Amino acid sequence: METTSRAVAQAPAAEGGQQVPSARRTVDGYLEAPFPWYGLDEAFTGPRWLMQVGTAADGAVEHGSIGHGDEPSVRHEGTEDKEKFAVVVTVAANPSRRSADGTGLLEATSVASAAWLAGVGLLSFTWPGQMDHTLRDDWLDQQTETAWALADDLSGSEWSTLSLPVDGVPTPFHYRESEFGWVLAGSTQAGVHVGAYGRGMSAYGLGFAMIKDIGAYA
Repeated sequence: METTSRAVAQAPAAEGGQQVPSARRTVDGYLEAPFPWYGLDEAFTGPRWLMQVGTAADGAVEHGSIGHGDEPSVRHEGTEDKEKFAVVVTVAANPSRRSADGTGLLEATSVASAAWLAGVGLLSFTWPGQMDHTLRDDWLDQQTETAWALADDLSGSEWSTLSLPVDGVPTPFHYRESEFGWVLAGSTQAGVHVGAYGRGMSAYGLGFAMIKDIGAYA
């Protein structure tokens, strides 16, 4: 992918690389972002919850996720049909630029970055049936490479176009479905890219809106 790097597009992780239970997640990282956060619009009335933010090589907050609906977890076979969730990923629309310390170059972010993060996010909550623990790491590596390749080819046959409202304005998104759920990605007029993934909730009825006060999630 010419517009982003694996360092930029890593799946969101908490400080220290550890996954943090929802009760311990804080809004601090979100408040440090110099860009607006997006979530589902007011038509969605269910639970909303913080996930993690991701940073660039210079420590600047570059992306993060907000969950909606049932909080998913990596599940055993059979539970995937019971959870209904949608996760919205916001990615800063950054050009290629030098790091804050001047020692390196931070590659640009793009719609493909949002598609990649959403694809990997969906995989992180997927456990294929009839697969034991020893095989899942190999499966996840393979599927992650596939998600990378798909995000790098948004004009390919795996993607269709879906128009959804963003701040009330119809906006085109790249959209694809798989046996694990759906993924979509597009851009906003507010200088950020938006990705989303989910399962059990139809993507066709969703709308996105800027979060007016992310501090309210604390």
